[in-house]
Amino acid sequence: MYRFMTEINERHGTDFSNYDELWQWSVDNIPELWATIWDFMDIIHSRKYDSVLDDGDRMPGSKWFPGAELNFAENLLRYRDDHPAIIFRSEKNGGSTLTYSELYDNVAALARSMREMGIKRGDRIACFMPNMPETIIAMLASASIGALWSSCSPDFGIKGVLDRFGQIEPRLIFTANGYWYNGKTFNSIERISEILKDLPSIEKVIVVPYTEESPDISSLPNAVMYYNFVSKEVGLEIDFEQLPFEHPLYIMYSSGTTGLPKCMVQSAGGILIHQMKELSLHTDVKREDRIFYFTTCGWMMWNWLTSSLALGATVVLFDGSPFFPNPEALFRLAEDIGVTIFGTSASYITALEKTGLIPKEMFDLSSLKAMLSTGSPLHAGEFEYVYRHIKEDLCLSSISGGSDLNGCFAAGNPMGAVWPGELQCRCLGMNVHAFDIDGNPVIGEQGELVCISPFPSMPIYFWNDPDGEKYHKAYFDIFPGVWRHGDYIEVTEHNGVIVYGRSDTTLNPGGVRIGTAEIYRQMASIEEVDDSLVIGQKWKDDVRVILFVKMADGEELTEELQDTIRRTIRKNASPRHVPKKILAIGDIPYTINMKKVELAVKKIIHGQEVRNQDALKNPESLKLYENIPELNED
Repeated sequence: MYRFMTEINERHGTDFSNYDELWQWSVDNIPELWATIWDFMDIIHSRKYDSVLDDGDRMPGSKWFPGAELNFAENLLRYRDDHPAIIFRSEKNGGSTLTYSELYDNVAALARSMREMGIKRGDRIACFMPNMPETIIAMLASASIGALWSSCSPDFGIKGVLDRFGQIEPRLIFTANGYWYNGKTFNSIERISEILKDLPSIEKVIVVPYTEESPDISSLPNAVMYYNFVSKEVGLEIDFEQLPFEHPLYIMYSSGTTGLPKCMVQSAGGILIHQMKELSLHTDVKREDRIFYFTTCGWMMWNWLTSSLALGATVVLFDGSPFFPNPEALFRLAEDIGVTIFGTSASYITALEKTGLIPKEMFDLSSLKAMLSTGSPLHAGEFEYVYRHIKEDLCLSSISGGSDLNGCFAAGNPMGAVWPGELQCRCLGMNVHAFDIDGNPVIGEQGELVCISPFPSMPIYFWNDPDGEKYHKAYFDIFPGVWRHGDYIEVTEHNGVIVYGRSDTTLNPGGVRIGTAEIYRQMASIEEVDDSLVIGQKWKDDVRVILFVKMADGEELTEELQDTIRRTIRKNASPRHVPKKILAIGDIPYTINMKKVELAVKKIIHGQEVRNQDALKNPESLKLYENIPELNED
């Protein structure tokens, strides 16, 4: 980041000495910023752009780097040496390592076979795979041709997969025969067989043997084993299709918990330059780094992690449960491999803290320089846990963005301070503000997260949305010409960001807006409670706060404990935050990407239908919220 700031100073005659000055310049001079990033990141291209940004005052509608031609996969495969590219570990097998030279050769062989099958630019390639090297190889092979890549993790339900892939009509699907999770073996062949019955566009199924060496694939029409499909030729060169900057690369999906998932199409150039900026500058990824992120292939953090290859770093993949065979699993991995950047979800850190684990006393984490957290707000107490019990001298970066942009609005700043409970900074080029209800930016107050200038990784369009109506409604219907993301945030006095939760689940008792994260922050200190969920219930022309608590093993929700919860929330938040009712519940619903499903619970308690429950990790938990008598009482 400092080297980049120096580059800006030299190129543009500025004299910046801190990040705040650099950020302000970056949002005031957006074309100049991204032109400098293009050069700084050494974007590989066959034709340079005619201009950086056309129609930059239109959002949506602006065009990035018109005239440029490049290939996403070529940028991620720029190295062809013996440096480790991918290190893989799972619950059961011994793992593997691929060098950059071996990765290139694997992609070349698969791309050759895909071309021979007739795959061409614009085709859709589906993936129903664990987080393993073959998944990255398949994505890069697809991107080298100009095909569109779309992925679901194998723990998605059948309807959840069809709700996604059924919209985009892929020609080819990659799957493994199964996967392991929490010590159990799961069969993917049975699930894929059911999926294919309603996915007639699939011409071939490529099966990677994983939990078995020679699985039976006879139940899958047009199926072939991965090793039989891939070309046996050696020394192949990849024919990287040269494509416009805004040629589509990925199709990402919204959570789909309130309706059919939105299919967000993202550009190859936009994802490349956006993620390289975040990885190189905001995360300080270098060639010598070993970067790990606990993720599945159905979460955008997999796409984000994979782009680390463009910087020559070693990508560490793990497939399985982070708590198998015990809570130490991921830190044992970090020690064994020498992970330098460790990424995970806020819910993992919360769960880890509750186990009482002190990793710094058990493992050598001397190589670890940064920890990243996303998925939900990371509370101040969890910052303290990381610094006290994991490592004192690292940069803890809470980051926030979304699948919509396949990146971050706010993230880390390796040359800045870390404030407990805050994301360090708004990202370079991301003109992010908190808007009040009248559309005015506010500092030190809660408001809607908006971005008032375009950025390269905005979706280029939504699938099956010819007039752009769904796209416009998703982001631009509240503040015309301004991206409204749907998060409730505060920009702090030191230009950090606090995320308070989704604005569509913001509580509104007595007309005062309250972010749910403020209550979760207090609940993290209540040892008797394992997890919690808070919603606003319409009640007598107002909204009352309802708190559901999942009790820790052996604990009960007594009147005394309810009083403790209320006192804690009142003291550390405000009287407005205190729930009117606290109810014990058997489970808390989460999406497969481990985000609490507040909106679905809110719908249920108001008698509304929740569709597409296959997007949930534990859909059966929703039944616990039906017909609760206490919710009909004062």
